[in-house]
Amino acid sequence: MIWFVRVLGICLFLVAWEFAARGVPGSVLIAGPSEIAEHIQSEFALYTRAAFATSVNAGLGFVFGNLAAIVLAVIMIVVPKSARLLSAFALLLFCIPLIASGPILRVLFGPGEGPQITLAALAVYYTTLLALLVGLRAVSQNWTDFMAVYGRHPLSTLRYVRARASLPYLFVGLQISAPASFLGAMIGEFTGAERGLGVLTLRAMRGLETEATWALAIISASIAMMAYALLGLLGRRLVGYTPVILLSAPQGQPTQNLWMRVAEMAFIVGAVLAIWQISMDVSGLNRFFAKRPGDVFVFLAESENLATVLSALSETLGSALPGYLAGLGLGAALAAALILAPSLGQVALPVAVALRAVPIITTAPLLVLAFGRGIVGTTVVVAVMIFFPTLVACGQGLRQTPGQIVELFRSYGASKWQTLIKAQLPAMLPAFFASARMAVPAALLAVTTVEWLATGQGLGMLMAMTASTSNYNMLWSCVAVIALAASAIYACVAMIERRILRVYASEQLS
Repeated sequence: MIWFVRVLGICLFLVAWEFAARGVPGSVLIAGPSEIAEHIQSEFALYTRAAFATSVNAGLGFVFGNLAAIVLAVIMIVVPKSARLLSAFALLLFCIPLIASGPILRVLFGPGEGPQITLAALAVYYTTLLALLVGLRAVSQNWTDFMAVYGRHPLSTLRYVRARASLPYLFVGLQISAPASFLGAMIGEFTGAERGLGVLTLRAMRGLETEATWALAIISASIAMMAYALLGLLGRRLVGYTPVILLSAPQGQPTQNLWMRVAEMAFIVGAVLAIWQISMDVSGLNRFFAKRPGDVFVFLAESENLATVLSALSETLGSALPGYLAGLGLGAALAAALILAPSLGQVALPVAVALRAVPIITTAPLLVLAFGRGIVGTTVVVAVMIFFPTLVACGQGLRQTPGQIVELFRSYGASKWQTLIKAQLPAMLPAFFASARMAVPAALLAVTTVEWLATGQGLGMLMAMTASTSNYNMLWSCVAVIALAASAIYACVAMIERRILRVYASEQLS
């Protein structure tokens, strides 16, 4: 009966879609299922080759990026003193917009698959890193103290205690990163690749080929959804246990004085600048396109250049903030609604997965055409980008509520709403804040992509123009400024997180 209802719902949706498309013939905004199917059939061989090329690059980037995330997470847990420095490097690298790093990577790698694979890896490693760190820390301090009393090395604690606790969160990170790797590979193809879905998408958008744009969006979404579903199935097979109670009382965290914090921040900034300078010098990259910190500083010292960058930055941040808040709120709210009414998931989850699976470079122009080039259109695109990772992460966080606590609430006759408010939402907080942190760079990626492809304003457009005119001083300056802005916003979110989790999930602060 359930399958019949699902099939009936899909059929009704397709019929409504077809009627909507036929109601506006010749529209550049929408194409009907019959037109899309006919177009795919006529270009089947071309699309098959392109999908295979993009999938291979996305798959390689997915593997490399997630392996890097796992290695970083292990180092940060086993050597806690390295966590701040490694987190800063990882964040700054992730904050570089793909549309800015793409042209630079194309110059470095030249023709070939290098930029696609690298951008796919860069698009996934940080989301998996954050989710995995939440899981590795989701253990009671009593357990880690017990291992320490018996003289076990932190690696033993990692293997026997933390690794098992991290599995649900690891698979959440992998599921979220599957569509992201596809997006990274397609953006890499935008920079001058010879084949792939990104190349065809760019051609279709420039030629206003509506059927081709929708066909490519559906093909991309289908591949990403299959990867998401396979990872979810694998996760359910490997993670078959109920979380246990974390008996960690709220703890006071050791506080640093102001000078210690300033010194730590100065060390991190100095280390980042030193690595930037040394890596460029050692690799012998041409200073024409590979700018050093000194080049950026001298360029921004000119008041006109600084004013141009800051003006574009203010436009970008003003467009990103509403979508960021809307995506977080809607994702968390829907995750809570699915706990109260699980049957709602039969309708909501496929739609959510489909929205996120379609690469933003294909949906952004269509959404902007539908909602306008103003703040509403940009907010919708950014919210769509953030909504799905938040939904998945918060849903996993709600499911991680210890079964004993839920049963205790039921034994006292508590309603679903009371259990949600007093037990499940506090359990969700670590996952929610992890998604809030990973959403900061994601929001900036979304808004700069919209500015690049549709609105023609902000840092996205400025970076696209400077890349096309080889004004690498401006390009690197934009990258540096947006990375600093993202880091500052991230730090504000992390500060709020520490204050709240100190009460509700103190093990996350260890």
